[in-house]
Amino acid sequence: MLTAAIVAILVTMVLALIRAFLGPTEYDRMLAANSFGTKTVLLIALGGYALSWNSFLDVALLYAMVNFVGTIAVMRFFEYSTPVEPSEEGEQTS
Repeated sequence: MLTAAIVAILVTMVLALIRAFLGPTEYDRMLAANSFGTKTVLLIALGGYALSWNSFLDVALLYAMVNFVGTIAVMRFFEYSTPVEPSEEGEQTS
């Protein structure tokens, strides 16, 4: 059962990476990257539980804090930059 949970998380991490690379806007990409970080925290915690290494929970908490601070920093950057919207189909940019 634990193996199935780890595999399911890995599959959703791959889907989040695909969304991060192909997202139409910066906000979609940021949301996918944040989702990937959250799933990484869960994966570290499950790995620590599976291996009976309690210190992995400390690593997972530290990674969660770094992920949160990184998300806030990137969103502050996006707050002061100009938004770039995807162009409409058929619209040519020159």
